[in-house]
Amino acid sequence: MLNPDAKLVPGILEGKFEKKPTRDGLGNGTVEAGKLDPNVVVLSADLGDSTRAAWFQKAFPDRFIEVGVAEQNLATVASGMAAVGKVPFIASYAAFSPGRNWEQIRTTIALNDQKVIVCGMHAGIQTGPDGATHQMLEDIAMMRALPNMNVIVPMDSEEGRKAILAAAKAKGPSYVRFGRANEPVLTTPETPFEIGKSLKIWESKEPKVTILVTGSLLYQAIVAAQSLEAKGVGSIILDVHTVKPLDKEGILDAVKKTKRVVTVEEHQINGGFGGAIAELLGEEFPVPMVRVGMLDIFGQSGEPDELVKFFHLDAPGIQEAVEKVLKK
Repeated sequence: MLNPDAKLVPGILEGKFEKKPTRDGLGNGTVEAGKLDPNVVVLSADLGDSTRAAWFQKAFPDRFIEVGVAEQNLATVASGMAAVGKVPFIASYAAFSPGRNWEQIRTTIALNDQKVIVCGMHAGIQTGPDGATHQMLEDIAMMRALPNMNVIVPMDSEEGRKAILAAAKAKGPSYVRFGRANEPVLTTPETPFEIGKSLKIWESKEPKVTILVTGSLLYQAIVAAQSLEAKGVGSIILDVHTVKPLDKEGILDAVKKTKRVVTVEEHQINGGFGGAIAELLGEEFPVPMVRVGMLDIFGQSGEPDELVKFFHLDAPGIQEAVEKVLKK
């Protein structure tokens, strides 16, 4: 059953929820952060409308910087502004930031531990018809490898808003990952959110498997859990919105109850969220595990729902992974 302490939107199991892109969280979150702190600034690389950075521009035109199609400058200018006390958010497609400017992020932001919030937009396969070049599936791996860097992957637009506000207050730099497609809004303003703490979404009376999810595929995991419950297979679902630092205590507590794990991400399984969980469990509590994600393959053009189904990232794909891990 759904965890009442998570304070989710009523009617999720009946499909009663709004759909919004997680990128709306950047627009709403930066405007709110800007009202709270006059040092908050937003920098864009000529993609203000599609990244939602233009929402901040409208509210605070004097604190918005357009650097043009120059992602390397996007990172270095922001690092310089952070060095003199500003709180910069930089927004571009994840394929370009961190895809094109990773070296500048590494050297000027992470190495110097500058408080810059890198917002990777249109990440994952649900960028859809734009195809493989714009479907960034390696960014979690790239960013979690950097010392000093927080890595946050919100499940919906409301959690994205909270992630922006939390990153604005957090120590050091952060990477926040956003998508383009309309996704179920499952959380409310009352839903708990804290960097480094997972959120229990679902727990059966007799769970047999722990499903760890980062990002917008969370609803697919809930649908899978419903189907599994009807078949007598209980589960625990955690929303692991913070990939770095991981909530080691919360994750291990859930896994020790079930001794079976499935991870779910809209990203390459190699080096991504599933890789981070495998590292944790390999050192702390080795158990059978199956990773749901992109299996060492690039994306392709298609509508978001088509691609999620094609790459087995949907509820049936998650259910299949659970059935697989239960046989191990």
